[in-house]
Amino acid sequence: MSEPLLEKFSYDNKIVKYFGAATIIWGVVGMLVGILAATQLFLPEANLGNPYTTFGRIRPLHTNAVIFAFVGNAIFAGVYYSMPRLLKARMWSDTLSWINFWGWQLIILAAAITLPLGLTTSKEYAELEWPIDIAIAVVWVAFGANMIGTLIKRRERHMYVAIWFYLASFVTVAVLHIFNSLELPVSLFKSYSAYAGVQDALVQWWYGHNAVAFFLTTPYLGLMYYYLPKAANRPIYSYKLSIIHFWALIFIYIWAGPHHLLYTALPNWAQVLGVAFSIMLIAPSWGGMVNGLLTLRGAWDKVRVDPVLKFMVVAVTAYGMATFEGPLLSLKSVNAIAHYTDWIVAHVHIGGLGWNGFLTFGMLYWLCPRMWNTKLYSTKLANTHFWLGTLGIIFYALPMYVAALTQSLMWKEFNEMGRLAYPNFLETTLQIVPMYMFRAFGGVLYLSGTLIMIYNLVKTTKMGAFVAEEPDEAPALTKPVAQKGEYWHHVWERKPIFFTILATVAILIGGAIEIIPTILVKSNVPTISSVTPYTPLELQGRDIYIKNGCVGCHSQMIRPFRSETERYGEYSKAGEFVYDRPFLWGSKRTGPDLHRVGGKYPDSWHYHHMLDPRTMSPGSTMPPYDWMITTTMDHEDLPAKIRTLQKLGVPYPEGYADGPAMEDLNEQANKITAGLKDANIEVLPNTEIVALIAYLQRLGTDIKKLDAPTKTANEAK
Repeated sequence: MSEPLLEKFSYDNKIVKYFGAATIIWGVVGMLVGILAATQLFLPEANLGNPYTTFGRIRPLHTNAVIFAFVGNAIFAGVYYSMPRLLKARMWSDTLSWINFWGWQLIILAAAITLPLGLTTSKEYAELEWPIDIAIAVVWVAFGANMIGTLIKRRERHMYVAIWFYLASFVTVAVLHIFNSLELPVSLFKSYSAYAGVQDALVQWWYGHNAVAFFLTTPYLGLMYYYLPKAANRPIYSYKLSIIHFWALIFIYIWAGPHHLLYTALPNWAQVLGVAFSIMLIAPSWGGMVNGLLTLRGAWDKVRVDPVLKFMVVAVTAYGMATFEGPLLSLKSVNAIAHYTDWIVAHVHIGGLGWNGFLTFGMLYWLCPRMWNTKLYSTKLANTHFWLGTLGIIFYALPMYVAALTQSLMWKEFNEMGRLAYPNFLETTLQIVPMYMFRAFGGVLYLSGTLIMIYNLVKTTKMGAFVAEEPDEAPALTKPVAQKGEYWHHVWERKPIFFTILATVAILIGGAIEIIPTILVKSNVPTISSVTPYTPLELQGRDIYIKNGCVGCHSQMIRPFRSETERYGEYSKAGEFVYDRPFLWGSKRTGPDLHRVGGKYPDSWHYHHMLDPRTMSPGSTMPPYDWMITTTMDHEDLPAKIRTLQKLGVPYPEGYADGPAMEDLNEQANKITAGLKDANIEVLPNTEIVALIAYLQRLGTDIKKLDAPTKTANEAK
């Protein structure tokens, strides 16, 4: 039989170079913003005295820059290099590759502009407004179409395990993004969520948890399965383990979102499902870690001298640590201690800095010399980067664990009289300020290592010549011949469309079982008769609260613990949130919970607290929001907001947006300004501070209305 004819083709390294450069640039930006945000937690002056650089606005900028700009570009760089080589085919469309690149950079640029301006939905990892959401969907589909097109024209019959993870990531991120981003636009950069309250919380953390799973984890597992064996020059440890790892991981992961909402108003059955599947998740997660580390059998001597392998070994180890800690944090007894504390921050950054960051660095150190056909400029500098990065992670994470335990123990401690030992929340915040300083120092170390890498890679490129088109050759793919006794998964691996459909079914099951009953079965969210829609002024104040990212430091969910009900008041009920679009339960308490703050302080207290928090709370680390005192609102958007909410089912009276809404707003605003005037405070009724006060004074008062004694007919007269 004659040898099959070899087809000549080339790989496009230029797109990989561009995505690699974007990874580095946006990574530095994300880290710089992160250091600024970390510094603001112990030095309020670092908020720089303007609304655009306050913690509440730059925190989502940091998370979006690191997740979607740094990690996102690294995923694309890694996929566009590895996938063509695994399939022996150039990417299907160079045009789609460049649409993917420039579209993604424009999305990131839009995020960098809109988030500091306060144009946000406030949903964790999904803060971008609806026009940008549409752009994300379009660019992501272009990326997926390019992958599937490449699979169809491939010259390699079987799909390697890395490609399984790439496909599952594409499908799942598309599903998550589309369903979580369902919203009704009010204007070009304002919308309201299609879900409210408890349902919004469940859908958001179905998305939020699985954004971590299918954007920060599964694509990186695909990269691990390609670049780690390449760097070690060893085959992957176990093919069968990779099969179990893949299918178990994508099926189980999707169920675990509710563990972010334990002890909240979420129905208990959903919480139980989240906990059960979170605990199961440790098995496939550690299966992947073991498969990665055991790939290095017989190559551990290389780890001592090769910085690429050093980065990858620590990355896989950090993945193992984070995926052990996740199930641990989902246990109710542990969650009761850890939730709302800095433990969650430490957990996320073990994964982000260790798993995503170090695997990215290892990949870049491996890719750069090969694309420039040279050797790495300096192994010594790469090793320096490794140790600076490792120390940065340690200095970041360990103080956060100390801070978390300190916070939780102080929040829950009672004295011998049966009262809270630390009734003033600020006492706990001030106690952990030194830990925040250590955290910022850890961030500086990590960034310093990254800057060394940039210098090293630039010098490496100057030593070689870039290979834009890398030639290769392979025989064309012939029609498969059925083989008796062929392993079942081998059959699936040569059917990419069938494989993708199976993966889609696997990820849809968990989400459907958790979300559909929560939305359709009314008993999951018992209504409370005294809960009414927000007044027009309260609605405007709520949007100011969202605009300034207050949810980044304050929760609005009192859990049914004695320590919380003693501190804040009656625990939160599901029916209280039926008009909350979006929900604002929060995930971190740098400041106290605000769900029962309504009526707790006079309007003048809130005025002075926003003007200068330290006058009301000496030693506070909250920055002043003094611009709210003078910034006026024209309320032109109010009718559109009311109409949009009416379409979503909020029972405002018919025709309310056409006049009565503005009348009610002015009446409530004038009442607040009159009260402030009695306290010798002069303020215009159309200022932001008045609207915010109205909203804060509403919080938690629906339950107080319910608890108030009912008047008899004679008393009412």
